[in-house]
Amino acid sequence: MPWPRSLPALARRDREDSMPAALVRRVVFCIALASPASAIRLTGTELSPVAGLLIFGVAVVAAAFLLAWAAEAAQKDISGALAIALLALIAVLPEYAVDLYYAFRSGSDPEYLPFAAANMTGSNRLLLGFGWPLVVIVALLVVRRIARLDGSAAPRALRLPRDRRLDVGFLAILALVALAIPVMGEIPLWFGIGLIGVFVAYLWRASKVHDDADEDFVGAAALIAGLPQRTRRITVVTLFVASATIILMAAEPFAESLVAAGTTLGIDSYFLVQWLAPLASEAPEFLIAVMFALRGKGAAAIATLIASKVNQWSLLVGSLPAAHFLGGGANSLPLDARQVEEFTLTATQTLMGVAIILALRFHWLSAIGLAALFALQFVITDTTGRYVLSAIQTVIAIGFLIAHRRDILPTLAAPFRRLPQVHEPLPREPVGAGSKRD
Repeated sequence: MPWPRSLPALARRDREDSMPAALVRRVVFCIALASPASAIRLTGTELSPVAGLLIFGVAVVAAAFLLAWAAEAAQKDISGALAIALLALIAVLPEYAVDLYYAFRSGSDPEYLPFAAANMTGSNRLLLGFGWPLVVIVALLVVRRIARLDGSAAPRALRLPRDRRLDVGFLAILALVALAIPVMGEIPLWFGIGLIGVFVAYLWRASKVHDDADEDFVGAAALIAGLPQRTRRITVVTLFVASATIILMAAEPFAESLVAAGTTLGIDSYFLVQWLAPLASEAPEFLIAVMFALRGKGAAAIATLIASKVNQWSLLVGSLPAAHFLGGGANSLPLDARQVEEFTLTATQTLMGVAIILALRFHWLSAIGLAALFALQFVITDTTGRYVLSAIQTVIAIGFLIAHRRDILPTLAAPFRRLPQVHEPLPREPVGAGSKRD
């Protein structure tokens, strides 16, 4: 009879479909970290602002890791630039939840207006001022170590593949559009709808780029990607649902605790909203990017971080006035003097970042300069100083635009040009060692 002979095959299939113990441990650990927040939310237990900040903040971080693992593993079934765009979108969902909560509440409570865009400007500058330089420096250090062992010339710049001009082109357009926000002093609903339209166009264009290269996964994502197709997809969907549930449950009390904890600790609440929340939500994305850089995949890491910037300036900023309107506010999200200042600083930093990578090369000196200017923001806190810093960033941007003037038109035209069906594979290491242009 064939049935007994099928038992070894069934046992073998069960082993293949079973979850790796290392993956189970990581998922259980994250769920355990989020469990106190779930219990407190379900029971309605009252907490002090500081305790709430810690408990719900830890839950957001745990959910962000689950989300990042699932999003990265999902690239196994979605190839090309679209996968990177979706990964970048999903990875910043915790940030969206917090920011949109403030925007929604500001529609009925004007006290929340100052915080509506605080999280966005902080995470935006953190991504470019800390994330980009970190990945570039780590990637170049790794390749320089390999170059020394091989006796070859060490590269001085990280080079991006040509198809990344699509992402840089969209970011360049958004950087120019973003300069209008501080000039208007508000984010009108029609303006937000236009930005959301840009995001939709970005996803559509990214879907036209196909990547035949094998994906490279790290950590928990590698364990998920190694599962059989059916098990992998069920795991990815389950992690998406679990992380989204935790984020939706923790976003409101976390956001409220950020504001209240500032008063309790004697710290500017705006400062906590602007920097602590982004640190919690962006930690997994930074960790994944650094792991890629350590494996010689610095170009892939930068590509994801660039896509995150596109998401922030399009979908996130565009959603803010919509959330404000749905919360009972007017058809425009007003910005006070401080938010105008923050948007000016953020928009000019983005323009500078785009100008630096316009030629699809990221020099290590540029990375250090970006990090240094970002650090200055915590030293220069007065309004005049912030506007001077914005002017400096603009001057630097103009300098790089002049140096890379031949790349301006191709970059701005990239979102509108027909793309090749198979794109250039991401280099495993920064190339261009010894090149005069580097």
